Amino acid sequence: MNELSAARAEIDRIDSEMARLFEQRMFAAAEIAAWKRENGRPVLDAVRERELIARNSARISDPALQIRYAAFLKELLAESRAYQESILNPEAMTVRAAGGSYPIVMRRGVLGKAGTVLNLNRRVFLVTDEGIPAAYPEALAAQCGQRMIHTVPAGEASKSPDALVVLLEAMLRAGLTRSDCVLAVGGGVVGDLAGLAAALYMRGIDFYNVPTTLLSMIDASIGGKTAVNLAGVKNAVGAFWPPKAVLVDPNVLETLPSRQLSNGLAEAVKMALTHDSELFTRFENPEGYGSLEDVITACLRIKRSVVEADERETSYRRVLNFGHTLGHGIESAAGGRLLHGECVALGMLPMCAPSVRGRLISVLKHLGLPVKTDIDVDLAMKVIAHDKKSADGSVEIVTVPELGRFAFRRVSLEELRGALLTLGKEQT
Repeated sequence: MNELSAARAEIDRIDSEMARLFEQRMFAAAEIAAWKRENGRPVLDAVRERELIARNSARISDPALQIRYAAFLKELLAESRAYQESILNPEAMTVRAAGGSYPIVMRRGVLGKAGTVLNLNRRVFLVTDEGIPAAYPEALAAQCGQRMIHTVPAGEASKSPDALVVLLEAMLRAGLTRSDCVLAVGGGVVGDLAGLAAALYMRGIDFYNVPTTLLSMIDASIGGKTAVNLAGVKNAVGAFWPPKAVLVDPNVLETLPSRQLSNGLAEAVKMALTHDSELFTRFENPEGYGSLEDVITACLRIKRSVVEADERETSYRRVLNFGHTLGHGIESAAGGRLLHGECVALGMLPMCAPSVRGRLISVLKHLGLPVKTDIDVDLAMKVIAHDKKSADGSVEIVTVPELGRFAFRRVSLEELRGALLTLGKEQT
């Protein structure tokens, strides 16, 4: 046996032993997690994890390999947490993306047990808005080591550079360090604002997202997109900063107004049109679409698969912009009269083939969503012209030629103007 063959044989032997030990480690970790959950103890022990990484890295004699081994252990511990959560909560999902893997834990009542899932035994800066029932951030604050609650005005106006600076200054005054975290409790505006602040503060600190609206549960809470608006342009300034975990508690939807539920369902319809024809037919059922939790789960699985395939929106992830090119223009021109989901619903209509459009109109009406609008087309077009996908007088859009299938194509700004004009007429 030559030296190459001998080295390969040694690697094969080590890999085999590592596989055996990996399985044993995961089983032991799951037993510990189950005991902790049964005894009301936090599953995550961040202090022990840091000690484990430091202690075992020190066993590596080569300084360069110490750094690599520490990174390896960090990934191993992330996988261990995901496995533990999958055992304790079979409905949990893990988003596995280049920017970092993180769990989505959906369970009724999980908001009151967040401390068993998240590392809250440190300084936690909670960000919420005035429209969120105070009981939600207070329930989370009670589970934190040290906590501060920062409340912003409800509405899209809080998603601004000024609000971002105020938030960052508040974090600085609170003395947050790189080992502390930001916890967003609210809808998409709060999640975007808090997430961007976490991405910028000291070049990035931990961020947890607890969405309390259907819209943010289905779409905005995962994927790592954070942003604020600038000069009337939606999401003009932002960063990709994945959360460390997302908690979805369907119980909080019981306090959500019916219009806000419809607002969130618009994004669910978007997911169904582009990816899941069976889900769309559920919305067509005159007796109702069934369990709201099943709808949330279906949408989260779609969003997760898209994010994992294209985290940075270089290609495939652009499908999630279906309805948003026109929708963002409509939202800006409406001046607050229409909610985000309502604008997306309108923006989807001209982008569907005629055979799909008729069915979509029926679904939108059934869900209490608009199918026509009288917004100022010129004002909407000013926003659309600044769209991220705009170039040389044209914009890339997403179309739906048939249920469950999508396509990308570039269209002129004039064509989009014509599409907006059709929304001022009765849709049939």
